[in-house]
Amino acid sequence: MSGKVYVVDGARTPFLKAKSKPGPFSGGDLAVGCSRPLLARQKFSPTQFDEVIVGAAMPSADEANIGRVVSLRLGCGDKVPAWTVMRNCASGMQALDSACMNILAGKSNLVLAGGTDAMSHAPLLFGPAMVNWLADWYGAKSFGQRAGVAVKFRPAYLAPVIAILKGLTDPIVKLSMGQTAEIVAKRFGITRQMMDEFAADSHRKVLAGREAGHYGEIEPLIDANGNVYKDDDGVRTDSTPERLAKLRPVFDKTYGNVTAGNSSQVTDGAAMLILASEAAVSRFGFKPLGAIVDSQWSALDPSEMGLGPVHAITPMLQRHGLGLNDLDALEINEAFAAQALGCLAAWESEAYCKEKLGLDAALGTMDRAKFNIDGGAIALGHPIGASGARVVLHALKTLERTGGKYAAASLCIGGGQGGAMLLERA
Repeated sequence: MSGKVYVVDGARTPFLKAKSKPGPFSGGDLAVGCSRPLLARQKFSPTQFDEVIVGAAMPSADEANIGRVVSLRLGCGDKVPAWTVMRNCASGMQALDSACMNILAGKSNLVLAGGTDAMSHAPLLFGPAMVNWLADWYGAKSFGQRAGVAVKFRPAYLAPVIAILKGLTDPIVKLSMGQTAEIVAKRFGITRQMMDEFAADSHRKVLAGREAGHYGEIEPLIDANGNVYKDDDGVRTDSTPERLAKLRPVFDKTYGNVTAGNSSQVTDGAAMLILASEAAVSRFGFKPLGAIVDSQWSALDPSEMGLGPVHAITPMLQRHGLGLNDLDALEINEAFAAQALGCLAAWESEAYCKEKLGLDAALGTMDRAKFNIDGGAIALGHPIGASGARVVLHALKTLERTGGKYAAASLCIGGGQGGAMLLERA
């Protein structure tokens, strides 16, 4: 990126843990819910946006181009183009990066971008046997033909296909995301105790951050029945390593260590940011939170997808002559405790840095006091489309609060990729 793109402001919803049925908000509701108060405090009209870009990994069928749905519901008007991007777990970051590219190319000056997903609304699908049976049923023309089709029906056809489980399984290596976390854990010797301690610490840090007022970017939601949602509801006050140790492994029931307690939560949520060119900052008199200085996308073996942030952050830092601890804050989305710890271990491993990153030595040890300072997705949840925008926004808020200069935000991405952004306080 040959230039800076400024982040004027941003907001997110509370992240709401998926229960046993669809939550109270659609993906569009979530994005609109945090964007309305965000736009209400600005000096410009929503019709002055040049475009709206929304990342979503699983928009519902009635919100297919959810970016346009959100744009129109926010009052951006008929003439503001809006579109949707998808890069699995980094869809929200991809929306920000797409906005950056258009701003740097001079095509846009003011963009609303971010991400949303209502994961609790992921559909239950019919399997191929039921779909084929229904095709025969609707294709039958006479009573006799329908009778012939009817006798072929089997109750087993009604067994649902759970879309979210299909989506969280890599079709190339045939592994779930949790299984890839087990592989990363085994590579670096990350134990169950280490995972559970990290997970408990994530909850502790989120609770401490909430108490200290570090989550001011959250805008409350109100559902159709008047219920108010003001905080992330997956955070637990009783999460300790001892309690987490009682949970059974989910992805490798015999030898594994990855559990529901040391994994991110299936969650509904959205995060939206306003991005601006230098010209727009001058025109509207903005006082930006900070700037997106650079971005990087990387790819690696899908079976170790959790190490994607290592492959994205490292070359980005090298371009700017920075080391890990030149960062004042580092936000890496906690898809799994094993994955987050694996990233730190990879940077400390001379063998990994030489073999996989082409370095002459280990990159170094990250100061844990700068790492996910206010906790992460294990406690907050991971609404896939939103998390990329959330980590960028919270990293900038952290710089604003602490007076730091540089932060990086990053995610691992299902399919074997990583995404990262280098941020600078305004």
